[in-house]
This record gives sequence, C-alpha cells and structure tokens, in this order.
Amino acid sequence: MTPGAESLAVVIVGHVDHGKSTLIGRLLNDTQSLPDGKVAAVKAMCDRRGMPFEWAFVMDSFQAERDQGITIDSTQIRFSTKQRKYLIIDAPGHREFIKNMITGAASADAAVLVIDAAEGVQRETRRHAYLLHLLGIRQVCVVVNKMDAVDFSRRRFDEVSEDIAAYLDSIGVEPSFVLPVCARDGDNIETAGDRCQWYQGLTLTGALDSFAPSVSSTTKPLRLPVQDVYKFDDRRIVAGRIESGALSIGDALLFSPSNKTARVVTIESWKTPEAPRTAQAGSSIGITLDDDLFIERGDLISHETEAPIETDVFRARVFWLADETLALGATYRMKLATLEVPVTVQEISSIVDTETLDHRASGSVGRHQVAEVVLRARRILALDDANNLPRTGRFALVQNHRIVGGGTISMAGYADQRGAITQRATNVARVEHRVDADERASRAGHRGGVIWLTGLSGSGKSTLALELERRLFERGYQVYVLDGDNIRLGLNADLGFSPEERSENIRRIGEVAALFSRAGFIALTAFISPYRSDRERARRAAAEGTFHEIFVATDLATCEARDPKGLYKKARAGEIDDFTGIDAPYEAPENPEFVVDTSGATVEASVDTLIAYIAENFTLRT
Repeated sequence: MTPGAESLAVVIVGHVDHGKSTLIGRLLNDTQSLPDGKVAAVKAMCDRRGMPFEWAFVMDSFQAERDQGITIDSTQIRFSTKQRKYLIIDAPGHREFIKNMITGAASADAAVLVIDAAEGVQRETRRHAYLLHLLGIRQVCVVVNKMDAVDFSRRRFDEVSEDIAAYLDSIGVEPSFVLPVCARDGDNIETAGDRCQWYQGLTLTGALDSFAPSVSSTTKPLRLPVQDVYKFDDRRIVAGRIESGALSIGDALLFSPSNKTARVVTIESWKTPEAPRTAQAGSSIGITLDDDLFIERGDLISHETEAPIETDVFRARVFWLADETLALGATYRMKLATLEVPVTVQEISSIVDTETLDHRASGSVGRHQVAEVVLRARRILALDDANNLPRTGRFALVQNHRIVGGGTISMAGYADQRGAITQRATNVARVEHRVDADERASRAGHRGGVIWLTGLSGSGKSTLALELERRLFERGYQVYVLDGDNIRLGLNADLGFSPEERSENIRRIGEVAALFSRAGFIALTAFISPYRSDRERARRAAAEGTFHEIFVATDLATCEARDPKGLYKKARAGEIDDFTGIDAPYEAPENPEFVVDTSGATVEASVDTLIAYIAENFTLRT
C-alpha cells in the first residue's frame, strides 16, 4: 500500500441476486483481507448445509440473510490493495430494504453497480443508479457479473454496457469503468481470467485504485455543525464534528443563522496528547471562543468569507420511504446534520419516474417514489446546496420517530436570504418625528399605509396601480405608485435578476414604501415579489397594521396569453433565465388581505373593488 494514501469509501449496489455479496467476499479473499480461518469456516458451514461453497456467506452477517438469500442491512468492511485502504459498504438490493441502501450510500466516495449479465438492467438497477445520482456520487464502476452464465459473450456484455451507459448518461452520470467479471470464480476481480481474453481493461481492484479520492474535504469551506455546548472549569466548549474544511486557533468564525462572530481561543481534542492548533474535516473537536456567545445545537459554524446559505424555503429532491404518502401541506421533522426543525411541504412540483425519468404532476408522493418538492421551515436555517457541499445539503425527514424520507437541497430559483436579514450598520438609532401618524392622518383625511400588489407578470398589477393612483388622487388621497420598472431605472439600477438581487430589490422597496406610509401617503407597489419571505419582510418594515397584501390572482395561462412585454415568449425560447412562473418560483400569498382576479374582469371593475377596500380600511370616519 502506498504510504500516506487516502482511504476510499465505496458502496456496492445493485438488484437483488445480482451477486453483490459474492463479489465482495471474493474481493476480500483475493486481496488477502480476510482473517485467518474465515474461508475454512465458510466452507465448513456450506458442507454442513450440503451446498456448494458460497462467497456471499463471508459478508452476510445475519441468519435471516443466509436463509433468505438477500442482504438486509448495510455492512461495512475494511480491506486494502497495494495502493490504498478501502471502506466497502455492502448495500441491500431488495426494494424492501432500500432505506438501508440510502444510509450506506450517503457516506460513500464512489460506487460499484453490479448487474447480472444474463438478467441485464432491471428496474431496481435503475432505481439504485438514480439514487447514486441523487446522493451526488459521480465515480461509478459498473460490474457486469456472472459472465460465466453467458459463456463470457462479448456481444451480451456490450448489450448490457450500452443499456446501463445510456441510462446513466440520461441522469448526468458517466461510468468511470464498465467491466466483465465472474465474482464466484474471481475473473477480473484481482487478476484477469483466461476466459475473457477479448477484455483488455482494468480488473476491479485496478478500477478502484484508479478512482480519485473525493475532493479533499479539507479544501472545501469550513462547516462545523454544533453538537452541544459543555461547560468545564469555567470554560464553555462548543463541540461538534468538522464536516468539511479546517480551522485554526485565532480564526474568526461565523455562527449561522444568528450571524454572530467570535475567534477560536483553543481547540480541544479527545484523541491527542496535546491540544492541537488546527483541526480539519473528520475531526470531532471542541473549541473555546473569545466571546461568551449564546450558541445552541444545530448552529452551523463557518468562516465569514464562505458562509452557508440562510433561508426558510428551498427546493428538494426527496426519496419517500414510508407507507403513508407524503402529502401537500404536511409537516415533518427535518434532520440536517445536528439540526432538527419542522418543515412543511409547500409544493409538490413533480414525481420523477426513475426508469423513464419522466416528470408528472401529483398531489402526493407514494412509497419509494422520488419527488421534487418545495419545503418551508418556520425559521431561518443555515444549509448548503447539495451540489456544492453534500454533507450539509442532505437531510432526512422524520415522523413519529421514524425516518420516512431523505433528500438533497437545491436553491435553484430561491435566494440566499443572508444579505437581506443581516444588519451591518452599527451605532445607529431610529429618530422619532415630531409629527405623529394621527396628525398626518387628520390633515389628509386618511391613514397612511402600503398597498402591496403581488402577482405574476402580466396579471395587471401596474395597470391597476396606475389607474388606482389617478382615481384616489382625484378623491383627495395622498397616494404614490412605486412601480418595478421605474424603481429599477433609478434606486435599484445596480441590481440584476438573480434570486439574491430580486430579494434585495424587494427589501429596498419595502423600506421605501414604509417611509411613504409613515409620511401619511398610501404607497401603491406593483411588484411580482415572488418570495413569500420577502413580502413578509416588507410587512415587518411597515408600521403595524398598515401593510395590506393584495393578491392579483390571475392565472399563468391568462398572463402568458397577454404577455404585454413579450417576456413569456422569450422565457419559453430560453432567452430569459429564471423567469417567474416558467423556471423560477412564485409563492402565492397564504392569507392576503384582499384578492382581485383580472382574468375575467375589466380594469375599471377591478379598480372599483380596490377603491372600496381602501375607503373601508384607510378613510377616517367623521
């Protein structure tokens, strides 16, 4: 074994009876990784049962497995080649035990996908391949096993290879190797067999040795989920396991989602004779800080320059495990690293067929189905997109103390809310005016407030706002329209249309609208404002009771048919990315103060209803 070589965790997956356990047993034997006497013990057991020698019994730990001929639990065994050490994870193939397969695969750096040469690619083969993709495993070796059953036919090998390669390509996975083996007899496991001379590629151990260790976790941004806070000899020690990155004494750390900062004073370790000055991914440590912060389990520690995402809503691709369906509006406990928090299913975007990869609409998700959903928490969370940092971008869903699903986080179309909720200014205090709200209302004859029109592009928000402004002005109201395009030509000319910039756009508008309302005006805003969290921030910016969310509830088909600026056409043609309603989300209000639907009503009639609403809620009674 090469000195200093990094170990590699490899998960073995595949359809039931395709020979995973046999392959592992033979692999352990051929690399001289079995303890003395193990092979003899298995042979004696097989003799007692009157059956041929079975390499699978090297792995199968449970009597139930030997009786049923299927692997029930995930088993981890270490072995070594001349190049490196390995942790090999035998994951169940039977669909009834797929939860354990996911548990095993979640910690793997690479995968071996086993396919029976005679049976070929099965439904569970595709399901397991899709789950590897879902878990972010990109180093995959395909083993076409039991080649002896097809007389080592090159044609059959090519058929199976092309079939699985086409499927893997369709989900964005390129197999690193596809190789023919006979695990029972050892062909192409450690050494090449003479029955497959047409194959000139690597053996299984050669393929595994060619895998690169996963990108070193120490080079990634620091992520240290807080496990607990202990107090010893007047010191508060923050404990946890570093999932990625590294830290040193003196480092400035950021604690999310509270956004508090402190420096590392000491690093406490339970495995070293002296207190270390640095620690890296994989280390379970404690740290003391130069500030006595309130920190709790589930907080996520990082450096300030590469902080995690902060959000209360995100997309997820979920694999559902429970007999009960995952339902729209249901609430589950999400376990993300050391954090446990309730999340609600806000949207079920689609069900993904893991065989055909077709997407279809559904209001619920059944057992062993994969779904694309939107989850919302009741508080701001610190997390990562799974494509960037898988260990803090994967989660489990729990109900009644049972794991009912697992998934990966995607922030596609959603904003990192860190910038919107972080206040950087210090030593500032709000100045109270000498003219109060009642005096302004008495002079104007109405109270100030914010009329926040939200809806899809083309729903008629701007048209309604401009006509409403004219009609209210004629009735003596102090009123002003804040329109999206006008604001982006001035105040927000520096902002683009990324999720974060859209969020900042609405944050600024919310503050400006609140200032207008405090001055006694009725501020009319006409913005798509697709994120519910942004609209809630705008509500909090205004004085209590003065913010009125008006949902212009015109459906997408009507808005797209109108397409007054040609934006939907461009979005459908791929000329505009992240267009709300097409490939970016719109979160409709849950409890708006008022709803108007312009799809079947004239502008005049819609404005009449809004004027009546404003008169009822803003005009002073004499």
